[in-house]
Amino acid sequence: MIKVYIILACYILVPLLIIEGFKRWTIVQKIGTVVLAYAVGIISSLCGVFTFATPEIAVSFSKLQSTLMNVAVPLAIPLMLFNCDFKLWTKALPKTAWALVLGLVSVVVAVVSGYFIFRDYVPETDKVAGMMAGIYTGGTMNFNALGASLNVDKSVMAIVLAFQMVITTPYVFFLLGGGYKIFRKLLPYKDVTWRGRTDEDTIATTDVENYHNMLEKKNLIGMLKGLGLSVVFLAIGAGLALLITGTLNELVVILTITTLSIIASFFKKVRELPKTFELGMFFILIFSVIVASMFNIHSVNGGSLYVGGFVFWIIGVSVVLHLILCRIAKVSGDLFCVSQVGLLCSPPFVPPIAGAMKNKKVLISGIVVGLVGYAVGTYLGAFLAWVLG
Repeated sequence: MIKVYIILACYILVPLLIIEGFKRWTIVQKIGTVVLAYAVGIISSLCGVFTFATPEIAVSFSKLQSTLMNVAVPLAIPLMLFNCDFKLWTKALPKTAWALVLGLVSVVVAVVSGYFIFRDYVPETDKVAGMMAGIYTGGTMNFNALGASLNVDKSVMAIVLAFQMVITTPYVFFLLGGGYKIFRKLLPYKDVTWRGRTDEDTIATTDVENYHNMLEKKNLIGMLKGLGLSVVFLAIGAGLALLITGTLNELVVILTITTLSIIASFFKKVRELPKTFELGMFFILIFSVIVASMFNIHSVNGGSLYVGGFVFWIIGVSVVLHLILCRIAKVSGDLFCVSQVGLLCSPPFVPPIAGAMKNKKVLISGIVVGLVGYAVGTYLGAFLAWVLG
């Protein structure tokens, strides 16, 4: 059991090391904290770290993993949404609205069409479709929340995440490496920044995830307040689930938490709590390492390759369709790129892309697209899973 406790300690230590690396090295900022967390989990699994002497120890370890996962996501959701100023969305320019709406439409079309193509080959296709709709309209938080609330088999989640990493990560590096120039040629329209916005050029590429000074007294107190509010929302969600379903229905819990968090973000005192987004990311990194560590190379067979095909279909179709629709709506190439990253990856990936393009005019718009994706992705994924199922 000593090995079990060491691994559990590493589930906490690895995210802390990733965060420290993010603070120190540009390469970590460009790769992304979530991608690194997945990579550590998968590599550890491939190296045989999670093999145990007896089946009993393995079962106990699995239960501890599930407990950590079931706590991490419900706590992360409110913390990551508290700092989101959704009032900014009402000030967004029409082109930003078009980029968001057309991106959501593209993802839905890709997911639904992929469902009908792969439903005979991918296990729990309706639930996987819901999760993929969630992850590609806001990022990992939505995927994690939907996977937990829809009771998706953990091995299926790990396989989906593995293929998602293999396919999405090269796309992000393609954009960082100059791929955005292609989209500039395909969408040769002018960028228009936010009305009345004058400080785009002062925004650093680490502003979305800024882990500096988290342990200062003021920030620490603010984070603890945010964490306490998250626990309260979790308790309310659990109470509603018991009242409505008679069980701790995770879908009811997650949707309740998300709704309460969005409402709370409209209150200035909640929105200005320091470092809650970063604390939420810490819990997401814990979850990411755990889920990725469940990846089993022996489960990748001919059948699981269909999962990869499903993921590749969603990425390919959504990108191409979004590009075509943005061409019709005359959305600029740079706005298209940050909207893509904001939806397909999450807001923390937007600043590095804006920095690579040397265009801070679209930074705020890309972040807002990702934040709105955070807010709607869980609802959209749950709805699609229900409809398709």
